[in-house]
Amino acid sequence: MSNTKAFKTVRFNLLNLCKPDSLYNEGMKVLIYSEKHAQEKDIGWHRGGTKIAYYQNGIKKDGTKGFRSLYTLTFSYEFEYEDDNVFFAYCYPYTYTELIDELNAIMADPIKQ
Repeated sequence: MSNTKAFKTVRFNLLNLCKPDSLYNEGMKVLIYSEKHAQEKDIGWHRGGTKIAYYQNGIKKDGTKGFRSLYTLTFSYEFEYEDDNVFFAYCYPYTYTELIDELNAIMADPIKQ
């Protein structure tokens, strides 16, 4: 999201998900990255959001094994800053370069070989 308004709450609905259950129903929160929050408080990705729910939405999709139900993830988020760029994710972003760097470090460590 860009061009945010401070203290404005937005409700997000992500439709057409396939899993019949989710860790969101067990208390997991959405990952959030605010550029201004990271700049001011030196905090990058963190969990947040309110009114989080994952549920069957009544939409059916025709597949190779017949019709299957689809699901919705819904959550609210109150923006902290004006004109911020805020990103949302299911899991912490992890690049291929980070993976290779980590594997190289493990392979170079004589104790972990």
